[in-house]
Amino acid sequence: MEEGNVSTTEALGMAGEALGLFLPLLSAAEGLRRAAAAVVVPAMRAAVALCLAMSMMLVVEKLSMATVALYVKLSRRTPEKVYKWEPVPVPAAAEDAEVGSLAYPMVLVQIPMFNEREVYQISIAAVCSLSWPYDRLIIQVLDDSTDLTIRELVQEECQKWFKRGRSIHYISRDNRNGYKAGALKEAMELDYVKKCDYVAIFDADHEPPFDFLLRTIPFLMHNPGIALVQARWKFVNADQCLMTRIQEMSLNYHFKVEQQSGSTTMEFFGFNGTAGVWRIIAINEAEGWKERTTVEDMDLAVRATLQGWKFVYVGDLKVKSELPSNYKAYRYQQHRWACGPANLFKKMASDIIMAKKVSSVKKFFLIYNFFFARRIISHNVTFFFYCILIPASSFVPQVEIPKWGVFYIPLAITLLNSVGTPRSLHLILVWIFFESVMSLHRCKAVFIGLLEAGRVNEWVVTEKLGNSLKTKQIPADAKKLSNKFWERFHFLELGMGIFLLISACYNCAFRTNLYFIFIFPLSVSFLTMGAGYVGTCIPPT
Repeated sequence: MEEGNVSTTEALGMAGEALGLFLPLLSAAEGLRRAAAAVVVPAMRAAVALCLAMSMMLVVEKLSMATVALYVKLSRRTPEKVYKWEPVPVPAAAEDAEVGSLAYPMVLVQIPMFNEREVYQISIAAVCSLSWPYDRLIIQVLDDSTDLTIRELVQEECQKWFKRGRSIHYISRDNRNGYKAGALKEAMELDYVKKCDYVAIFDADHEPPFDFLLRTIPFLMHNPGIALVQARWKFVNADQCLMTRIQEMSLNYHFKVEQQSGSTTMEFFGFNGTAGVWRIIAINEAEGWKERTTVEDMDLAVRATLQGWKFVYVGDLKVKSELPSNYKAYRYQQHRWACGPANLFKKMASDIIMAKKVSSVKKFFLIYNFFFARRIISHNVTFFFYCILIPASSFVPQVEIPKWGVFYIPLAITLLNSVGTPRSLHLILVWIFFESVMSLHRCKAVFIGLLEAGRVNEWVVTEKLGNSLKTKQIPADAKKLSNKFWERFHFLELGMGIFLLISACYNCAFRTNLYFIFIFPLSVSFLTMGAGYVGTCIPPT
């Protein structure tokens, strides 16, 4: 018994000593927790306040644009009513076709492309079929393809139309310096371009209607202050899959609201890089195409408007185009579209402020509305507020987010974005979660552009399917990718999905604000898209 008592006493003593050793550690851990709370809670509260302020800025911006677009629609304020527009004055009794065609100005059409096996025939055929005198139209096919087989196919297509009487020139380079901007810049330096007054640009997947020039060129002929006439895109594969339907909603809003409001209020908007006609003198005054960013179209547009030129958007003129139906291709496209404007903003902010040919109002519009609100704030607030702060607040009960910030502001933004595509209103919830996932990549791209980090000048041509949508033929590249199962996974999305799932479970178990109702489907969206179950594969033969 004594030995047992001694053993018990010794054991208790040892336990006391161990506890004495651990108490300072526990005390230190508690101190760290309190210190972290003292830092984390104020930081999160400040971040919430900043995001709420940015959300309000975004709502005001979108509401103002929607108001202008609604006014234009209700008042039927078409560009033909605002600017002078008359059909090309063709002489009624021309001696011959050559004399009659002299009433038409010389127009250059450029079709830049890169390994466009599936769509090169579509764009070339559409441009060669434009209703315009053949002797007043020069066509340039700017082929930077690295696939020699595709080069041969494009050359053969150009030769076919040349034999039919079209003035079509096939131009290729042995490098891709400057990508699309480099190709356009070099092509504009050729001697015969000096004969042309205007230049129309169409990407390889764009199919202009036959009367495109007849409807756009008169704006430039009769209004010497106009530099650009931009048409709207019409998507031939919008119904291909759910991802293309969502893209249609976003891009319809861009054209019907953003482009329309910019054209109406400031006579300025970002050139879309295709489906537009430029006055060549305006391009030259703006110092031509520059290769410093991946948004050479927006770069040229901003520089041209700083020279005092005006832009016109023609919303009822639609040019057929294709939406990317492959998620990986869409990610690359969105990276370029978010990174490029942020990088351009950094490079041009001082130029805008110092410009002497534009008013202070237009300077404010360019810096705040065009760049800051739409290209910086929108991507950051969507990701940090709805994908980070709201889920993270589940673990920090001291941080309260007002209901109007969680519910009413996103509801207003969502409804304003949905007005461009009424037929897809029932997909609005899917749109919300899809855009939330994409905000991850856009936000990352914005910071890469602002900081000029590694991928700032990355240019990956968006994969297109073209005629394979009808024939169901799989391109060779797609066959290769289909054998690499692991390439379907996107680990950034999967990591975010796991974080959101944990947040949703914790919120459901320990909080009463019901944020899990939003966070849980958001986590499912990240996990689904991270696992590659979005978009379509090319249909098998």
